[in-house]
Amino acid sequence: MTNGFPSRAALSACALCATGLLIMTSPAAAMGRAGTDPGAPGRPKAAMPRPALLEQEGTQVRPRAGAPETPELSALSWLVADAGTGEVLAAHDAHEKLPPASTLKTLFALTVLPAFPGGLRHTVSGAELAGIGEGSSLVGVVEGHTYQVADLWRGVFLNSGNDAVHVLASLNGGWDRTARQMQAKARSLGAMDTHVVSPDGYDADGQVSSAYDLAVFGRAGLRNPDFARYCSTADASFPGNDGGTFGIANTNRLLTGADGVAPYPGLIGIKNGYTSNAGNTLVAAAHRGGRTLIVTLMNPQEGDGFEVYEEARQLLDWGFDASGHVDPVGSLDALRPVAHAAAAPAAAPSPVPVAAAKAGSASEWSASDWSETGAIAGAVGLGAGAVLVGLRRRRSRHGRG
Repeated sequence: MTNGFPSRAALSACALCATGLLIMTSPAAAMGRAGTDPGAPGRPKAAMPRPALLEQEGTQVRPRAGAPETPELSALSWLVADAGTGEVLAAHDAHEKLPPASTLKTLFALTVLPAFPGGLRHTVSGAELAGIGEGSSLVGVVEGHTYQVADLWRGVFLNSGNDAVHVLASLNGGWDRTARQMQAKARSLGAMDTHVVSPDGYDADGQVSSAYDLAVFGRAGLRNPDFARYCSTADASFPGNDGGTFGIANTNRLLTGADGVAPYPGLIGIKNGYTSNAGNTLVAAAHRGGRTLIVTLMNPQEGDGFEVYEEARQLLDWGFDASGHVDPVGSLDALRPVAHAAAAPAAAPSPVPVAAAKAGSASEWSASDWSETGAIAGAVGLGAGAVLVGLRRRRSRHGRG
């Protein structure tokens, strides 16, 4: 297995970020408000939802008149969904189980990030850095150095640092315990394709996820203001050995514009990955015209190591153009467990938290910018300005678990 990051030359980027509370209004609830007697004269009949197509093989889309053609992509699996409503606009082999590489760090963050405040300081031991996979991407965590938890999360999201993941997992009770918690978290979100073996996304026997599950993780992450802030940060400073700092840059080139990849307008993040077994993988989100879209791609079979970004660009463009011209082929909420009031005590907590505290931000969207059935109220990372001087590497593969 080979892993590594290219050198960055003259990279200058910034991102304003953070998304907050995602408020969901279910279609079922909306139908219930229409009346208790849908068959009564004069009452409009609620439309029955069409069956989901996501379990079927191949490309699934339900175009209406005027719908743009879905792009021809080489990724083995992909999906594009509306982050507000959870409606899947189109997908290709959405539930195919494939190695996720570092996109699995989205589930790691969903599981561990809420457990420790960002200002907590921790001195790293040698044992915490043991067992890091050969060729792993690293941010530069050093034994004996004291870091804030926020520093470690920047190392996870920007540099995809497996060393930072190992330290955070140790704080969380250990590698195996964290893997079990991640598995439980995936099931609580309705992500049934994911099997966690190595929390950092490093290739491991039996470790798989799917385009559907990764979209579920990315959407859930945007509800957490800390997750949203980290995933949309283009560059940051990381503590060095001499008491100073050194710069780190996000390896998501669709965010930063590095290596000749044009940054996507309105991009929020979320996480890219690569291993020699998984190929290139990506979870990305972008906001435009009052809508936020989530796209996931797994292992493009054509182009160079940056093809995953170009195919994501095509999916995002298609998704925004297809607004109002396609019917959903499924929902990111479809497999989420439902708590039945009659079967549980009234005080029992919901199995899935659906709200997060609103984050402070430098940029706010008005409520009218979001869809009626789902809103992300808070700041959204806008596409970061970035300039890169250098040549695009052919067949270069970077940024893995």
